Amino acid sequence: MFTSRDGLCSIGELAGHAGVTVKTVRFYSDRGLLPEASRSAGGHRRYGPEALDRLRLIRSLRTLDLPVPEVRRILDEEDAAGRVLEDAVAGQLRALGSELRALRWREAGLRLVQECPPGERADRLRLIGAVTSPPNTEAPARFWRAWLPPRMPARATAAFLEVAVVQPPEDPSPAQVLAFARLHALTSRPCGSPEHCRPEAHRAAGGRGAAVLYAGLAEAYELAGGQLRWNRPPAPGEALDCFVAVYARVHGTRDTAEFRRLLAGQLASDPRIDRYWELAAEVATPPGGRPEPTPGVAHDWLLAALDAQTARTEQPTRVARTAT
Repeated sequence: MFTSRDGLCSIGELAGHAGVTVKTVRFYSDRGLLPEASRSAGGHRRYGPEALDRLRLIRSLRTLDLPVPEVRRILDEEDAAGRVLEDAVAGQLRALGSELRALRWREAGLRLVQECPPGERADRLRLIGAVTSPPNTEAPARFWRAWLPPRMPARATAAFLEVAVVQPPEDPSPAQVLAFARLHALTSRPCGSPEHCRPEAHRAAGGRGAAVLYAGLAEAYELAGGQLRWNRPPAPGEALDCFVAVYARVHGTRDTAEFRRLLAGQLASDPRIDRYWELAAEVATPPGGRPEPTPGVAHDWLLAALDAQTARTEQPTRVARTAT
């Protein structure tokens, strides 16, 4: 390919064959990616025939936006089709995915500001400006960790957080961006003393007892979720029995009519985090989609069912609470 007697070419000839500038060839040479075969009597760089294929490979790798250190690793290990390249490409795909997700959130945020009434723009800018792009779930996770009982086993805490911490959607609508920003603002504010914002059952159960409580509640919420998906009104049944049974276990007592009456009163006076679950449902629901029951909604459905059942044995009859 090279026409010189010694089979070598100048930097200009190599650049011409590869379709790049001399400056590009010099850049890769100076960084040790493209070794020169020799120097001419005048000190000019000379390259062998293998340099052209190597330069083309470098260009291909750089077109994928692989950084120079990664390109060097691939070239040095002669692994253009192997594990080093796979790892480098996988890393770039992760980075690109994060960038695309950030762009989608920025686009939805801009549309949110553009479409809202002028009088609301300052407030919405303040809300979305406090959220990273792409967003993370550090604030909600921190909120729930402070809310959960101390010394709760790590595995139980992780299982609870997986359910309670809503994940931001990959391709959000402006309404979902607003809901997540409001949720972020809500969970970024301290709820005061943990003793005042934790349910009574936390104090009764302790750390390990709370792990049992939340495992049982997760099952009860799933059963209630099935009822909610069918739009069934709160009523006694398997879901409520499961719900009451786990509280009875944590309290070390039996599931009796009297216990259900006391439990209904206790749960009715517990601190409420309704706003969190309302926003979580908005974040998780795509435009035009049907909201999936959150643990908060399931809890309210079960509590309404418990109220309805115990109200029939009390005078005057208490009004059953409805799920929200």
